[in-house]
Amino acid sequence: MSHRIAWRLLACLALVSVWAGVSRAEGLVREIKGGILAHDVTSMWSGFRTENDAVAVNIEALLSPSLRILGGTIRPAIGASIATEGGTSNAYLDARWEFETPTGIFFSLGLGGTVHNGETKLRTFDQTDKALGSRLLFHIPLEIGYRFDRHSSLSVYFEHMSNAGTRDQNEGLDRLGVRYGYRF
Repeated sequence: MSHRIAWRLLACLALVSVWAGVSRAEGLVREIKGGILAHDVTSMWSGFRTENDAVAVNIEALLSPSLRILGGTIRPAIGASIATEGGTSNAYLDARWEFETPTGIFFSLGLGGTVHNGETKLRTFDQTDKALGSRLLFHIPLEIGYRFDRHSSLSVYFEHMSNAGTRDQNEGLDRLGVRYGYRF
């Protein structure tokens, strides 16, 4: 990872930490999550050409406002996945439904929107190009994990982003990795 990317990641994490500290006093942020994701994983939902072998750092805040439905809770989530080595990065806002068992196992599914800095049209036939079709895409996250205590959790996280066929070019992008969560 280059020094420039490392400094960007540290700056993003610092901003989220400051924001969470300020928001914590007001009760806005319920949980902060962060982790490392394999970038543009093959053989998943987006089975087209792969962008590169980058990794992405994911940071997210689950907000406190909530609605109980279907045995779980829906709440807003805001976050970003920052890719290394020239990969596509994105920022997202989702509605996230989470179901947590008494044993600590939890499952969540979301739907929202994301903006990204990747290519929208296929410019060359290079395998590293990926045509996402538009700047604004759908964001679909899926997570399963275990809550160790009232504060800490560890999970496997998957995120998909694409334009859902609303444009001619719709290669989509998938990430898969591990995240740590801290609930206030």
